[in-house]
Amino acid sequence: MKIVFMEADTLGKDVDLGAFDAFGEVTVYGKSVPGENAARIRGADIIVVNKIPLGRELLKDCSQLKLICLTATGTNNVDFAYMAERGIKVTNVSDYSTDSVAQHTFALLFYLYEKLYFYDRYVKSGEYVKCDIFSKFDVHFNELSKKRFGIVGLGNIGRKVAGIAKAFGCDVVYYSTSGTHDDTEYRRVDKETLFGESDIISIHAPLNDATRNFVGERELSLMKKDAILLNLGRGPIIDEKALAQALLKGEIGGAGLDVLCVEPMAADSPLLAVKDSTRLIITPHIGWATVEARQRCVDEVAKNIEAYLAGRERNCVTE
Repeated sequence: MKIVFMEADTLGKDVDLGAFDAFGEVTVYGKSVPGENAARIRGADIIVVNKIPLGRELLKDCSQLKLICLTATGTNNVDFAYMAERGIKVTNVSDYSTDSVAQHTFALLFYLYEKLYFYDRYVKSGEYVKCDIFSKFDVHFNELSKKRFGIVGLGNIGRKVAGIAKAFGCDVVYYSTSGTHDDTEYRRVDKETLFGESDIISIHAPLNDATRNFVGERELSLMKKDAILLNLGRGPIIDEKALAQALLKGEIGGAGLDVLCVEPMAADSPLLAVKDSTRLIITPHIGWATVEARQRCVDEVAKNIEAYLAGRERNCVTE
């Protein structure tokens, strides 16, 4: 088997790819080069990819291709009609980053909720040295206990976040983007209730027709003035221009984002106008990227290939 590993740098240079050597000849490329990608995978039996668009244009000369392994859960970059036409199997990885993303969700939340930027700057500026009392709490912050924690998307990650929020004493509610999800543990609410009554709103939904621009000017206007909005789903779920305006005008308490509409961030992103780090924190899509989660992702891909070579289906996706 000839295996071509594309975009390996998206997983980090510290991950161990040694397991793939047992399957055949392995070629590893760090980054996608659009003008060279087709030539790189020509003759491959298996390709491992992340974000590269996968369809006829790229794969038409890959006559030996049998399996595509995605190093991600999302499949938006795959032309499944073409895969069916060619008989090419596609696998993804799921649930490898649940703990990692849930942890990052609360890292973003507490940075904003406890005004950590302000207090860190206060100490490091030397002002605390001059203080005449042992404490300073001019910028107020609150307990999470008894607060309403609204979740958009109660999948594996959403449920993990819900459990942590519940442990902090939050009243957890959720909104089903499909309109069909019912849960026995947490209360499902409509969109207006979620945005109007929640103290924290945390997004963990996939990007699809139901979630694109899910949060816009109207939804932001429903939020409490001190509410926090977190997005660890996909960037286009939020209208970034509307969010920037809401933050600049002080219409909501703050926002923590790990995903953006354009990644890497666009030079003309409206969010760059928001300089106040007590209101906005953006991280560069790292919620999934703990050391453990990245290695787990690689290990899951190896297991998918092992299963395929043994004639078994594992994590096969068709849409």
